[in-house]
Amino acid sequence: MTSANEAVSAVESRLKDLGITLPEVAAPVAAYVPAVVSGNYVYTSGQLPFINGELPATGKVGSDIAAEQAKEFAAVCAVNALAAVKSQIGDLDRISRIVKVVGFVASDPTFTGQPGVINGASELLGQVFGEAGAHARSAVGVAVLPLNASVEVEIIAEFI
Repeated sequence: MTSANEAVSAVESRLKDLGITLPEVAAPVAAYVPAVVSGNYVYTSGQLPFINGELPATGKVGSDIAAEQAKEFAAVCAVNALAAVKSQIGDLDRISRIVKVVGFVASDPTFTGQPGVINGASELLGQVFGEAGAHARSAVGVAVLPLNASVEVEIIAEFI
């Protein structure tokens, strides 16, 4: 939320154009903080696809959740990560580059489409940051994620 005296950043304007409003930073589900600044980098903890404080669906991709739906959840995770970054640096316009994205996909043992799922986060960051949103990435299949979430994403962002 912005006050009447606070200008909306260009990044948040692009998000708004995409129909996205930054949420409040999700409360940690264990003993950690949502994001940490070190030098000119913000490292986020893994972000789950919380929408209004709840997971919209749970389970494994490839059996309980379709890959396309999980891809949408990965984009939600990226938005939640941006909220965590903003909580540390105050203005998303300070981001000069998304350096790295790491995505985890709770996968049915036969599911091998993890890169396509995590494209949801990568594509959203590209839409929002343009060339500065191009990043290194890992997309990993795992047996289970916290709270039985289907997807978890963390980012590293460089800022000025």
